[in-house]
Amino acid sequence: MTEAMTEAVTDPAMSDPAMSDPVEAARREIVRVGTTLFARGYVHASAGNISAQVGDSHLITPTDAALGFLEPDRLALVDAQGDQRAGDRASKTLTLHRRIYAADPTARFIVHTHSTHLVGLTLSGVWSQDDVLPPITPYYVMKVGHVPLVPYHRPGDPRVADLVAARIAERAARGTPIRAVLLDRLGPVVWGPDAASALAVLEELEETARLWLLTDRRPAPLMEPELAELRSVFGARW
Repeated sequence: MTEAMTEAVTDPAMSDPAMSDPVEAARREIVRVGTTLFARGYVHASAGNISAQVGDSHLITPTDAALGFLEPDRLALVDAQGDQRAGDRASKTLTLHRRIYAADPTARFIVHTHSTHLVGLTLSGVWSQDDVLPPITPYYVMKVGHVPLVPYHRPGDPRVADLVAARIAERAARGTPIRAVLLDRLGPVVWGPDAASALAVLEELEETARLWLLTDRRPAPLMEPELAELRSVFGARW
């Protein structure tokens, strides 16, 4: 067997078409993320949505889809102009997702959930409008950073997209770019360069909310010298 023939046989992209097709790979990743979020209790019923940017196009979960039971072929494929090309009707938050991708060039994967403790936080009162939680742990500072509250609007209201884009631009101009926002009464929207990064933000954010609520909001935030050390050593965005 020639060297070229050997490479053709062992090339993973040849044995798995999804690995050579970015859209199919993104479909699988969205389904995987939805399954794990449901299994771990981060999503319930048909609440929440997930999207991925693939070139100039976007894949997003259908409206009212149950994230724990997604079907790859039913995910909505939307082109650069916002026109749907395949799949079931796109989530009503499509405009928000597209604006986040446009506002933050590092964003490639977005997750929105109605995570219990974060929604509960908006109902009982956030720490501040600019920071929904205080910096009570080093990993919250390092992995999440600042998370502003977005005032309540009905699900899918396009005005939310404007507010989130403005927050992204504002924080980027201040040198502390954000990875997440918290929608009042609706839950977090997080993003990152890939699914793993977005999930890491979501998990740390939800668990920090849980810690703060479980301790009756008593923990004092880290002080400026401690925050400065995290910025210096780990490049924390705070």
